[in-house]
Amino acid sequence: MTKDTAPALPPASPDDNAPLPHESGGNGLLWVLLVVAVVFAFLRPRAPMDWLQLVDWQTVGALAGLLAITQGVERSGMLQSAAQRLLARTTDLRQLALLLTATAVVLSALVTNDVSLFLLVPLTRVLATQAHLPLARLVVLEALAVNAGSALTPIGNPQNLYLWHRTGESFGGFMAMMAPTVLVMLLWLVVAVWLLAPRTPIALKPAAEPTAVRPQLLALSGVLFVGFVVALDRHWLLAGLAVVFGAYLLFQRRVLRDVDWALLAIIALMFVDLRQLAELPAVAATVGQWPIAEGWRAYFAAIVTSQFISNVPATILLDRYVHDLPALAAGVSVGGFGCVLGSLANLIALRLAKVPHGLREFHRISIPFLIVCAASAVLLRLG
Repeated sequence: MTKDTAPALPPASPDDNAPLPHESGGNGLLWVLLVVAVVFAFLRPRAPMDWLQLVDWQTVGALAGLLAITQGVERSGMLQSAAQRLLARTTDLRQLALLLTATAVVLSALVTNDVSLFLLVPLTRVLATQAHLPLARLVVLEALAVNAGSALTPIGNPQNLYLWHRTGESFGGFMAMMAPTVLVMLLWLVVAVWLLAPRTPIALKPAAEPTAVRPQLLALSGVLFVGFVVALDRHWLLAGLAVVFGAYLLFQRRVLRDVDWALLAIIALMFVDLRQLAELPAVAATVGQWPIAEGWRAYFAAIVTSQFISNVPATILLDRYVHDLPALAAGVSVGGFGCVLGSLANLIALRLAKVPHGLREFHRISIPFLIVCAASAVLLRLG
């Protein structure tokens, strides 16, 4: 049925025990990372505490709190209601894709790329339960959008925050430095949306068992979100986690049961594996021999390295060898595209989407996007 003929969703009574739709995003990457960690354990034995120190517990803890709060918002029914209203006001797929990606760009520049995905991807997944939408394609476009938008500001992502302090630029000065690269990425993002989201009418699915809005759970999750962000800003991670998990344990235990704990394990193992990979003497010796001090060589080195160890570790690894910090900043920003490991945001987006074959769809779009962005941005720098 089309939007014009679709019946309104009828009200439903709340059901605390009703499970949310949960298509598996697949745990193949988890097993690969675990095998690599075991190999490192044999090749480079460490004391147990040394293994724990490889993990960035601030990042893992922040993701744990945000995952729980996101699950609380989803179970409140607010996303379902918001999705219904959004579909009623959107005429076609291209308009919806442009709206979602533009929102992702703006949010990522202001509240970081990861937080933007925690807000938008669950909404997009609910949209796909109410209408016939290419969920994987929309989520991939959102992942591209947050990687592009977050590159503009010093607070958009971890590597920018690190490089901002290294460059000594003012907030506005850093934005001016990144603006040309970001404009190139945004230009190609618009092209990608234009090509991948045709102006076809959105067909709604038959209404079935809608979730009632639960204002109390929504209010609790909203208060916890604001408080948790404040706690992270003041470096009160443990206190923030205690409040978030304690509140849900008292009032809505099912929220914690539905948290994607496998995603947290994947992130932790990524730190364990990628940091050990970067520490290998052969890797350090190879990177030290590269003529990557400045210019386009530094730029491409950052892109290539990000494909293998993600852009945040790549920033830290290359910082000691690259003297052209603007080139490094541009390279690790563009390097977030391409391989799913290029940016932590890519993994978060795919796991939150819970869509089969999401990894294949991601690379089908993201690898060509990396190629055109990398080539365009380097031509801009050379010009």
